[in-house]
Amino acid sequence: MSEQQSALFPTYARFPITLVKGEGSRLWDDKGKEYLDFASGLAVTNLGHVPKRVKEKLVEQLGELWHVSNLFHIPNQEKLARLLVDNSCADAVFFCNSGAEANEAAIKLARRYNAKVLGKPRHEIITFHTSFHGRTLATLTATGQDKVKEGFHPLPEGFVYAPYNDADALKSYVTDKTCAIMLELVQGEGGVNPASEAFVQEAVRLCKEHDLLLIIDEIQTGMGRTGKLFAYEHYGIEPDIFTLAKGLASGFPIGAMLGKAKLRDAFTAGSHGSTFGGTPIATAAGIATVETMVEEKVPQRAAELGAYFMEQLNAKLAGNPLVKQIRGKGLLLGIECTRPASEFIPAIHEAGLLVSAAGPNVIRLLPNLLVTHEEADRGIDIVAGVLAQKAAAAVQ
Repeated sequence: MSEQQSALFPTYARFPITLVKGEGSRLWDDKGKEYLDFASGLAVTNLGHVPKRVKEKLVEQLGELWHVSNLFHIPNQEKLARLLVDNSCADAVFFCNSGAEANEAAIKLARRYNAKVLGKPRHEIITFHTSFHGRTLATLTATGQDKVKEGFHPLPEGFVYAPYNDADALKSYVTDKTCAIMLELVQGEGGVNPASEAFVQEAVRLCKEHDLLLIIDEIQTGMGRTGKLFAYEHYGIEPDIFTLAKGLASGFPIGAMLGKAKLRDAFTAGSHGSTFGGTPIATAAGIATVETMVEEKVPQRAAELGAYFMEQLNAKLAGNPLVKQIRGKGLLLGIECTRPASEFIPAIHEAGLLVSAAGPNVIRLLPNLLVTHEEADRGIDIVAGVLAQKAAAAVQ
């Protein structure tokens, strides 16, 4: 008898691993095998798996209230919003459930601000090649990768794609239809590509010159991942809008769109909403996560460990003909290879380390931000060992 077909749509090319338990930097599969986790649920479990403080806050909230509606005041929302505003350049927060929804809200806010507040018929947003902003129709259209758009046409209008990190070219993409520039300061899915200082400053200059909104997608880079609480801090800038999700609640689904005070008049009652956005449970997890990040200086630790990772990776991968470049910020790291990452990742998993790909040729390392030096060394040795074996096999 043939094996019963899965009841799930086959939207994921899953690895042959079934994970059932996690603690800190470790995961176990259904066969009892232990793994060191350098994937972190794709930059979600930034405090490690099942962090104690977040767990305690969730258990407490589960015994009190799960859901009401945004027709009523939700104290946890106010508290989490205040934590985020007090520790960022933003003045107001909108809660939703995911990164795609946060970016969708940012897109809607940019258009509505221009139409309702500025009174300007502008709706186009400049995004960038190899970017990734989500899977809704608007956010996949904003994404600068054709592969995510296949089969979903006709796509919404209103997006223009510029080359990433090309400060000289950016000006030519601004027209009288442009309302915003939207970018990632490290492109995660696009291959772990950090933005240059000159490129970011030119985007800021153009926004000021043409009265455009600057939107920073911090879905993957936010919550300490790059060595600052938010990646925009590396560049000394203040975006008009930025978006969060992944690491905001340590694995509990949540998204947030944050913006400057001037944008309040564009998002008035009835202009946008979310049934499950900012539930008491989701915001409880977010409160515990942000408090831990701030009080325990977790981003600073990520910066220090990130520098250690870069030093050790460069030393242990030096001379390997399969390695083209190592790049990243903080604990968002990429090893660009001369061959597809898919040729190496299964062997790395088999050796007990979980990693993911970013773009076709990049092995992405996303350890949690509390990873130890011992765990860092073990993971780096596994990657270096597998790539050394593959390089040796290639010359035989």
